[in-house]
Amino acid sequence: MAITELHASEVGNEAKADTCTPGLSCLLIERDEAERLTAMLKSIADPTRLQIFRIIERAPAGEACVCDLADCLGLRQPTISHHLKVMTEAGLLNRERRGTWAWYSVNHDGLNRVRAILDPSAA
Repeated sequence: MAITELHASEVGNEAKADTCTPGLSCLLIERDEAERLTAMLKSIADPTRLQIFRIIERAPAGEACVCDLADCLGLRQPTISHHLKVMTEAGLLNRERRGTWAWYSVNHDGLNRVRAILDPSAA
């Protein structure tokens, strides 16, 4: 039964079915958490970053090196490094230094937090 149908049957007046929903819960996300989640969403809401994220996510070993990403996207290494830094600081990527190169993989905790924003029932 829809909320408006429930409300109308409780009140006994169908005209009330179009009014505000009674008992609406105003459960807010804590402000600090909302700011962290906003930073995560902003970090992935860039076409190049989304492409980078997908490449890393679908990489055979689950990770990619900056040099491979630069070749794949046709962008210069400093540009790729900047985008990777933003996503790493936002908690979407993990970074591991190996010699002179940095390797990146998906931070699954961060990815799950983004998924939970989009589908709270998945949390």
